Amino acid sequence: MADETLYEGGTILDGTGARLENHGVMVRDGKVADLAPLDRFQGFSGFRVDFAGGTLMPGLVDCHVHLTMGGEGNPAAVQASMTPGQITMAAYRHAQVSLMGGITAVRDCGGKDHLELAVRDACNSGTQIGPSILCSGRVICMTGGHGNRNGRVADGEDEVVKAVREQIHAGADLIKMMATGGVMTPGVSPEDAHFTAEEMAAGVAEGKRFHKKTASHAQGSLGILNAVRAGVASIEHGIFMNDECLKEMLEADTYLVPTLAAVRNIVANKDGGIPAHVVEKALRVQERHIQSIKMFYEAGGRIAMGTDAGTPFNRHGENALELRYMVEIGITPMDAITFSTRNGIDLMGLENRGKVAEGMHADLLIVDGDPLADIDRVADRDNHRMVIKNGVPARIKTDDGVRETRSPADNVLRFTSAANAAF
Repeated sequence: MADETLYEGGTILDGTGARLENHGVMVRDGKVADLAPLDRFQGFSGFRVDFAGGTLMPGLVDCHVHLTMGGEGNPAAVQASMTPGQITMAAYRHAQVSLMGGITAVRDCGGKDHLELAVRDACNSGTQIGPSILCSGRVICMTGGHGNRNGRVADGEDEVVKAVREQIHAGADLIKMMATGGVMTPGVSPEDAHFTAEEMAAGVAEGKRFHKKTASHAQGSLGILNAVRAGVASIEHGIFMNDECLKEMLEADTYLVPTLAAVRNIVANKDGGIPAHVVEKALRVQERHIQSIKMFYEAGGRIAMGTDAGTPFNRHGENALELRYMVEIGITPMDAITFSTRNGIDLMGLENRGKVAEGMHADLLIVDGDPLADIDRVADRDNHRMVIKNGVPARIKTDDGVRETRSPADNVLRFTSAANAAF
């Protein structure tokens, strides 16, 4: 593709809730140079992408993934059988397939021995193709707590502070603390608070001292309250949110990252080799999880899309299905898109991304049809026409499969069929 490309012919969703018709997007040197009515671009003789019948929007953002896990029925067992090199290469593959699924930025919320940081550095530097990546390093948990197999175990305020410093020293972009038990770890209950309020406060404060946000795995209500009162940026999962949690999260402007896909995929594949304790807990929390997300949404709370990709049958590259799951529980398609673009970038703290606007990096997704009428236009990657990262097409599909339908006479790439192969 040329250094300057005009995208025209279809609908534009800018990521802030606006829907634009008869507009064009000029991309120059990897950024959006202009978003304007088509009249402004009369006489442009450079390369054009005509996405008539489709919709252009910001690339999607997944604020909760685990790149070192592969979505197997028992990811922990599979990972335990792998060498560090194999884990690193798998993490890169997971990052790459996420990008090909329309995800242009991810937040890794817990890896393995900091191996995923090398993948982050390769993708963020442009050495390798992939989404923008932020990493939390090793999760911080109490003795016997959720995530202890790969996490940094810490007990007491001083040890929690030391654990935070270790993640920062290793190069983490954010801190991940486990405020409660969880579904995947044997012998713990999602309802139980793990770190004390004082331990949570010490860890979050130390992160803030070095300009790092904290994400908190928090499922039980007391653990949610401990995390919110400590000042975390986001509550991950929020399964047993109650009215007190809701009130304090709204007052603190705390994000919720729902991860509907995590529990849903375990329940849907309960006979697929998933450990029995995982299935039992997923079945127990499923309906309560949905109720909590709906309660938070209806109250106007801030939500950022996250999937927990890497957990059982929750595969990288299928992250966009989370938008379908959000809409199924009552979130509007426009809100689901906003949660998955602008809000995700806001939570991650990335600059100049997440919107289609002048000066923004050109992280874009073009889909068939109208996702506001049918969210599967964006949720199902089979409907994705083009994924663009920093102005460079990463995935294109046309009616001729991998070949571009380009006319040398008018220097235009056109999409002429909704049902075609993937690049």
